Amino acid sequence: MALKVRVVNEAGRRWRMQATLAALAAAALASPGVQAAMNFCAAPAMQTSERTNADPGVKALVKMVQSHVNDQPKPVARLHTEGTLPHEGIYDESIEAEKDLSLMRDAALAWRATGDERYLRLVDRFLLAWVTTYQPSFNPIDETNFESLILAYDLTASALPVRTRNPANAFITKMVTGYVEDIDKQKRPLTGTYRNNWQSHRIKLISMGAFTIDDRKLINAAQRLFVEHVGDNIAPDGSTVDFAERDALRYVTYDLQPLVTAALAARRHNRNWLAERASSGARLADALNWLTPYAMGTKTHEEFVHSSVPFDAKRREAGLPGYSGEWDPKNAAELFHLAARLDGRYAPVALRLAPTPPAWLAVCLPLPAR
Repeated sequence: MALKVRVVNEAGRRWRMQATLAALAAAALASPGVQAAMNFCAAPAMQTSERTNADPGVKALVKMVQSHVNDQPKPVARLHTEGTLPHEGIYDESIEAEKDLSLMRDAALAWRATGDERYLRLVDRFLLAWVTTYQPSFNPIDETNFESLILAYDLTASALPVRTRNPANAFITKMVTGYVEDIDKQKRPLTGTYRNNWQSHRIKLISMGAFTIDDRKLINAAQRLFVEHVGDNIAPDGSTVDFAERDALRYVTYDLQPLVTAALAARRHNRNWLAERASSGARLADALNWLTPYAMGTKTHEEFVHSSVPFDAKRREAGLPGYSGEWDPKNAAELFHLAARLDGRYAPVALRLAPTPPAWLAVCLPLPAR
């Protein structure tokens, strides 16, 4: 009889434990401040046995973050670099402030790779400071580097305190919604900065943010706007609007890198945007294929010779590198390392341009797409 009672009690204890765990899981899902849905990085936490034998890229990134582990955030309410040269307006202050954004991304990756709580605490204080200070301007050139803030949140949301998670989620929602509304109120067909590289940067922020907060309505808007922009920006032969306007491969890269980043966010949710075909027949893959011979050095191009944009001449006269002379294919190294994560066919191009990817990408997506 005693044995029977123990068995019954043990069964009851297991049932109560399962019920408690189920209730906790339901409560977590229903709690305010939804956790981010992993959208971009693979970057699983490494096993203890692997940490001492980590990839050199991982070690380099962790070492860099470790040197900033006690830094304090320096958020600003506004950033502005678009259309200005170094030392003009708030250009210099904006560039300095943006270092916070990449640092929080790298700290999030360092935490995922090592489990060291110091890096999570860095993300927590930087993220909270920025999302409660910065006011979105919806200028995509000024705000393109907020991809790093979105990525930092995406990697850490499940471990962040509610006091940070809620305002961060609200900030990303506000930014994404604002960009979608801004585009949707424009007259069709889209023109000007709503079909050139500016729109690529809008699409990137919308896509990364929408997948991160896992908002179905915004995800659908992201896909709709991505396909529309591919049709507006990429010609059937793979060349881009910006190449026609700027006569510069630098701007082809600037067009495509945000779109590849957006496609990587979608890829983590089993959507293949690389092959998405616009009504014109254009695809992102076509534009990457068009750029490949220049990246491989079989074709060359003299930059900005026939640009129709006065600011390009201003930057050339100011002596900024890359605004005259032959295009340096290394300008597309990060683009092709990102593209290689979408399709392994781009890996040889990426490796030719740079034997190793940027440290953050080595940690974020360590293996090329297969």
